[in-house]
Amino acid sequence: MTEPSATGKIAIAAPPEKVYSLVSDPGVLAGMAEEYEGHRWVGAAGAVVGAKFRGRNRRMLRRWSTLSTITDADEGKRFAFEVTTFAGLPVARWQYDIEASGDGCVAVESTWDRRPGWLRGPTSLFTGVWKRDDANRANIAATLARLKAAAES
Repeated sequence: MTEPSATGKIAIAAPPEKVYSLVSDPGVLAGMAEEYEGHRWVGAAGAVVGAKFRGRNRRMLRRWSTLSTITDADEGKRFAFEVTTFAGLPVARWQYDIEASGDGCVAVESTWDRRPGWLRGPTSLFTGVWKRDDANRANIAATLARLKAAAES
């Protein structure tokens, strides 16, 4: 796998299993993320490999939906999903890696921009984000700060 397009990490004074339970629940994750605001399971419900969910996303007045497929669900260690457009075109991979450290853990959130070159212009116009990697770095920092606050409360 190539290097992520954007990534961030944070030390959290909570066990890896607690942090995993927060990031692996798409409903809880929506309360911590910047653009992602909710989901609906498609088919089976639950954070297992192969499960799909329809994500609702928002940036100011712009709204869009995506389809995500869970690819990794290793409790306490890694949760990841691949995101596609309504037409099945690749958009991104989002991954949360959690590693025990001292009395808590370190959480790393990463994303890979999977959009084909020709799709970047139209999706940027649609979402209002022209510098996606920069926006994702800022979004990741905000999400990780909220994750830390939630896990440590």
